[in-house]
Amino acid sequence: MTSSDERQPGNRRRLWWLAAFILVLFAIYSAGWFYLASRVRSEAEKAVATLNKSGIEAGCANLQVGGYPLSFAVSCDNLAYEDDAKSIAASAGSFNAVAQIVQPLSPVANLRGPLRTSVPGMMPLWIDWDNLQANVKLWYPLPRRVALQAEGLSGQTDPADDTDPVELFSAGKASGQLQPNNGDLDYVGSFGDLEIDADAIGGRVLPALDASGDVTLKNGVALIGTQVKSLRGQRIEIRNLDLSSGTARVTVSGPLSVDAEGLVDADLMIRIKDPKAVASILAGAIPEQKNAIEQGFGALALLGSEPSMPLKVVKGKASLGFIPLGKIKPVN
Repeated sequence: MTSSDERQPGNRRRLWWLAAFILVLFAIYSAGWFYLASRVRSEAEKAVATLNKSGIEAGCANLQVGGYPLSFAVSCDNLAYEDDAKSIAASAGSFNAVAQIVQPLSPVANLRGPLRTSVPGMMPLWIDWDNLQANVKLWYPLPRRVALQAEGLSGQTDPADDTDPVELFSAGKASGQLQPNNGDLDYVGSFGDLEIDADAIGGRVLPALDASGDVTLKNGVALIGTQVKSLRGQRIEIRNLDLSSGTARVTVSGPLSVDAEGLVDADLMIRIKDPKAVASILAGAIPEQKNAIEQGFGALALLGSEPSMPLKVVKGKASLGFIPLGKIKPVN
């Protein structure tokens, strides 16, 4: 018998053991996948039942869990929430969230519109979009990051209301990202081609706007899950707020806070690019103050094409440079 003949039975045994090992791993994985799918269904049903006991009706119609074996997907035909005690209601279209096996803690979710809301003190809203996607990086006890991206946003009053719907706004794109930072909560967001309908702001006219922001809510992590009913005691750090249209641009940065009595304190820096263009926009939006706006921004234009000035608010008393602006009423 040759040495090659002696090796063949040994090679076949190793292949059989390898195949058996793979089958065992696949069986364990399959059992885990179906167990997790069952838990998702049961936990969702339990959460809905808990809300219903509290007088809240919530639902994820036709909940499905799929994607086996290479992904994990959860979907609903529509989402709904209604709290009769507080007269709050919201509903949206189909929901779909998928996590790939190679990135189980990074699900991607899509939600179809429209989002319909009814809140006391506000007219019923109908918000729609072409595409809305959320990217989440899960971790314990809070996600590391939650990011939203939307295209083709639009808003109007709900056409199901008794009155004729009023167009409110449209935006080509919008995005936002929340991320815990130690005990604080960082927000970075932007929107582009925002158009606000003149009928929604009393016939005033604004051009298409672009904006971006980078803000930190101090102690924001502790506020998550609490029902914050007041702005008092809150602090934010504005690293950058930028609003622009064409050559006109206004940028704001600095800290802002509200004390226990509701008085605002702020130490902001305002930078203006092309003051004449900014004045033209403001004059169109606030025609009753057109002369004052043109005179004030005409003086700013003497400081150059990109002047900057401090905006300070001390216990509600605001001043722009050395110019007093009056007092801001306490906020709730």
